[in-house]
Amino acid sequence: MGGENSKPAEQEPRQPSRPRTPTPPPSPTLKDPWREIAWGNNARDLQYMKDYEPGNDDIKHLRILLYGPVGVGKSSFINSVSNVLRGRMTTPALTSAMTSDQSFTTRYATHKIKKEGRGKSKSYYPFVFNDIMGLEKGDGVRPDDIILALKGHVKEGYKFNPVSTLSDDDPWYNPLPSPEDKVHVLVCVLSANTAEITDSVLQKMAEIREAASYLGIPQMAIGTNIDSACPETEKDLKNVYKSKHIKQKTLLMN
Repeated sequence: MGGENSKPAEQEPRQPSRPRTPTPPPSPTLKDPWREIAWGNNARDLQYMKDYEPGNDDIKHLRILLYGPVGVGKSSFINSVSNVLRGRMTTPALTSAMTSDQSFTTRYATHKIKKEGRGKSKSYYPFVFNDIMGLEKGDGVRPDDIILALKGHVKEGYKFNPVSTLSDDDPWYNPLPSPEDKVHVLVCVLSANTAEITDSVLQKMAEIREAASYLGIPQMAIGTNIDSACPETEKDLKNVYKSKHIKQKTLLMN
């Protein structure tokens, strides 16, 4: 039975193991957009802007104040609006060509956008933008100065002082603001491609928002740099409301 000449039992060949199918990574986009927007109505929207007139006869120009952290693109946004409305490259608001943690804009400046026309009798769109110094950690524009601007007390050209707030006895203080001097829309500009905002800057933003709410000023937020914040929006900007990354950034803005 088990002598020297016995042969070992033959073993069945092993079946090669099947490689496991790797679990695909979660999709960076949502199946349905979290906000519906009508794309492709550029001509209609542009015509609306060209025909717009303020409802209050005492106001010739709706004043829109932009505020936010340093380097989020407030001045660049003004230039982008001007480019679209005028159909060519324009620079009503100067911007810095270098990335910096200090604000490029230091003075209270009003930017008008010309309507395209012939000759010297060019008119302006019935809204203006105010670009101000950015909110910085420790320095930058003071919330009290922005609140004074909301009320129309800051004169054109005032240079913001990070150390002290504009006083009512200062030559740059406007004691009797007209309806046009006051801010009619407050816009918070935030970049979708920056690091987290510091607590000190968030506190300043909260103070400004609270004051605007008390004054009854409509508010909105604009996200810039969405094309460089997410690969899906870089491929196609229409993915902005499907991008999970952009949605998360938007939740942080609120």
